Amino acid sequence: MLSLIVSAAVGIAVAALVVVVAGIDFVYAPLIGTIIFAAMFFLLAKVFMNKVNGRVDDVQKAMMANHPEKAIQSLMEIQKKYGPWQLYLKKQMNSQIGTIYFMKKDFTKAQEYLTNGFIRHWVSTAMLAIVYMKRNQSSQMIKTFDNAVAATRKEPLLWNLYAFCLDKIGESDKAVAMMEKGVKKCGSHELLEANLELLKQGKKMKMQAYGDVWYQFHLEKPGAVLRKQTKMMQGRRKMVRR
Repeated sequence: MLSLIVSAAVGIAVAALVVVVAGIDFVYAPLIGTIIFAAMFFLLAKVFMNKVNGRVDDVQKAMMANHPEKAIQSLMEIQKKYGPWQLYLKKQMNSQIGTIYFMKKDFTKAQEYLTNGFIRHWVSTAMLAIVYMKRNQSSQMIKTFDNAVAATRKEPLLWNLYAFCLDKIGESDKAVAMMEKGVKKCGSHELLEANLELLKQGKKMKMQAYGDVWYQFHLEKPGAVLRKQTKMMQGRRKMVRR
């Protein structure tokens, strides 16, 4: 990364200059160079992240205005301009771009970017796993989810997602085991524990409490849930009338 190269070059140059001009013992040169390197790297990181954050605001505004293509274009520009300077920035932008394509249900383009995304961006990693599931690549789905929960261990929704997808591909026993592991990692969590109990009873998990955050993964349609709830209400009314 350019920030590392520039910081190292400045550190070496300043250390050499101080030793030569000030007559300081050469033994102290590495310490001086390291201090200058760290200070320079921190300064560059702060400068570029401020610039990136300013552009990210534009991305958020574009998404709020329902202009995903404009948001993607802005993310690509950020990646091209600042990616060479910031560690992991290119991968982070890939995750963001892939997430937008996923939400648009363009799973081919989504996979292209999500595959090269940032592993600690658990939402995008989970979306990549779901793309593999939709393409009947169960082993890749499991491998990707494993990477996600290894990097982000205390996110309840991620464990719920993993178990939901395992149950969906017919691996109900593995789904139960994964939820039990999630409960241990996250501690007491109402939805995790409730869904674990449902799986143990052979019932479908209930994810609607997560709202729009859940529906962005395209595993369940809000309309289908509403229709199900309506049928349940109608059934109750018939029972009351009797």
